[in-house]
Amino acid sequence: MAPIAACRLHRVQYEMPLCDEDSTSKTMHLMGDFSAPAEFFVTLGIFSFFYTMAALVLYLRFHNLYTENKRFPLVDFCVTVSFTFFWLVAAAAWGKGLTDVKGATRPSSLTAAMSVCHGEDAVCSAGATPSMGLANLSV
Repeated sequence: MAPIAACRLHRVQYEMPLCDEDSTSKTMHLMGDFSAPAEFFVTLGIFSFFYTMAALVLYLRFHNLYTENKRFPLVDFCVTVSFTFFWLVAAAAWGKGLTDVKGATRPSSLTAAMSVCHGEDAVCSAGATPSMGLANLSV
């Protein structure tokens, strides 16, 4: 589950220069754990897959039971509507989680959090802006 692990930013380390006489660096950690929306999205997807497989077995193997009992179609409809609603909620949560990850890893946010960049003579540049194209496609 690499995408979910990527949302646990507090486990990601980076080196911050100290800019003093020793010219050493300090290991820092990113802030935030945005894995809950991703876990909700993946869990709902897995449960949806299992329900779809069970419904296919019911439709194909036990077709007579499905057509004779009037409760099965109603229960199937209610479960499908519930999964549809939760899928919409999960997609919105995943989008919000991705927005939070982007905000926490924005180069300007990272340089603003570094104490060495708060001096009057300090000029901090993050370098290249990370590409979020594949992350955007996941939503």
